[in-house]
Amino acid sequence: MADPKHVAIILDGNRRFAKSLMVQPWKGHELGVEKVRKLLQWCPELGINELTLYAFSVDNFHRDKGELDFLMKLMKQSFDRLRNDREIHDRRLRINFLGRIEMLPPEVTKSMKELMEATKDYDQYVLNFCMAYGGRQEIVDAARKFIEDLEEGKIKKSDLNEETFKKYLYTPDEPDIIIRTGGEKRTSNFLVYQSIYSEWFYLDKMWPEFEKQDLIDCIEGFRKRERRFGR
Repeated sequence: MADPKHVAIILDGNRRFAKSLMVQPWKGHELGVEKVRKLLQWCPELGINELTLYAFSVDNFHRDKGELDFLMKLMKQSFDRLRNDREIHDRRLRINFLGRIEMLPPEVTKSMKELMEATKDYDQYVLNFCMAYGGRQEIVDAARKFIEDLEEGKIKKSDLNEETFKKYLYTPDEPDIIIRTGGEKRTSNFLVYQSIYSEWFYLDKMWPEFEKQDLIDCIEGFRKRERRFGR
């Protein structure tokens, strides 16, 4: 079996990891961000050229205001740092944000748009951050875009099929592997349309505990699975 080229990860367990250390929840988010930076180093070494990270869901807006305020500040700082990271540009890493990003604070959205603009022409690697994201919401938004094009005469009703519909999603790319850290064994509204033939791996480790060997183990597990795609 060919090695995976597109890996998606549900970054779960930051707060529980912080609790295990008996520190404030936001410390877990800081550690989680640092782990993402390490992940960006590991993926090229392992032949992965597209990475999709479930960083903030539409349901996460229900969290405590103090935690949300900290998260938004941390996100903006992280995205600004990525925009000025020479290694991102040297690697030609294109960064996308998938989701209803207009729901986020304006200063965060501005930072995200600037980062996308700064990397839009890169074609070596792809990093997708799912922010204010929900899989069902993605399908609803895609349907709305299709209807708009239909009403404007840009497309005919008879043109609708799986391939044309995929073009209206936040991303049409389907991950080979989806990893969920944190011990939970559910999909949590992640890549509902794109994940039908992805190989799922559930890890008990919290996201800040995730190491390069864990990623290697998932890749090895992927190689051992038989992907029949319904055949």
